[in-house]
Amino acid sequence: MSTAPQTVTSTEDSPELFEKVVHINRCAKVVKGGRRFSFSALVVTGDQQGTIGYGYGKAKEVPQAIQKGTDQANRNKLSVQIKGDTIPHEVLGIADGGKVMLKPAAPGTGIIAGSAVRAVVEAAGIKNILTKSLGSNNKLALVHATIAGLKKLRTSESVEVLRGKVEAPVEVVEEEAVAEEEETPVAAPQIPAPVAEEPKKES
Repeated sequence: MSTAPQTVTSTEDSPELFEKVVHINRCAKVVKGGRRFSFSALVVTGDQQGTIGYGYGKAKEVPQAIQKGTDQANRNKLSVQIKGDTIPHEVLGIADGGKVMLKPAAPGTGIIAGSAVRAVVEAAGIKNILTKSLGSNNKLALVHATIAGLKKLRTSESVEVLRGKVEAPVEVVEEEAVAEEEETPVAAPQIPAPVAEEPKKES
């Protein structure tokens, strides 16, 4: 079925939230009195600043399925590392039967992607990217593969911190020092061993 139009909501206290229904599937069950329909909705949400989430809701009505998917997406959020309005390096995401290749692009390129991959990268705040689907065309598999690829992204700053070339922030260093002090056992005081007395010789 066709996807619903994207919605962008914002409040004064919270940043702009991106929400898009990627796919709505209808399932029919044949019973004695006729056919009973149920719907499932795949929803992607994000703050367009590196935080994304997705959900898959099922219900007997379309609005209820979308609401369930949105609630699940808001509960299952994760952060990805982006560089400006693109990604730091090329990456290949593999999940289920989906396989998606993501490449950084120059400013002005735009988002070159299908509907499922486009929804995920737009929710993350990426504006210039090249993508290619190399596996299944299933919408849920494509969303899983895209998120798996975005999880692998690492900026040069984060890699330098992991390799020890750049010092971590002061707060992180202090927390590690406190943890080491708590884990280090206190050495017990050493008691000198008694000296054996030599037996006296009889004259």
